Amino acid sequence: MRWNLRLTAANKGVWKASELQRSLAEHGLVISAGKMSGLWSGQPVSLKLEDLDVICVALGCEISDLLIPEPEKVRRPGEEAGLRAAVAAGPAPVVVPRRRDGRSLPPM
Repeated sequence: MRWNLRLTAANKGVWKASELQRSLAEHGLVISAGKMSGLWSGQPVSLKLEDLDVICVALGCEISDLLIPEPEKVRRPGEEAGLRAAVAAGPAPVVVPRRRDGRSLPPM
């Protein structure tokens, strides 16, 4: 899922985190400045469903405005995630064995 709070707020005329923070407080959700900063500028690690309800009411939006599905990031049964990542990363780097002191090993 992609967190879309900032764009949703901008579409509703809310341009600053402090504006949204005040509006949330008016609706009964008091958020610290640090948590508000994380919600505004990042992807929250966790968020209570009740808090999502308040955010939706304060912004006059739907949950689908705040959370954008990203199904392409989900590993599906039968897919080899390692193969897909290896192809995307390109060829593997050459590994040269070295001694503990950093010098090259003599050729065999």
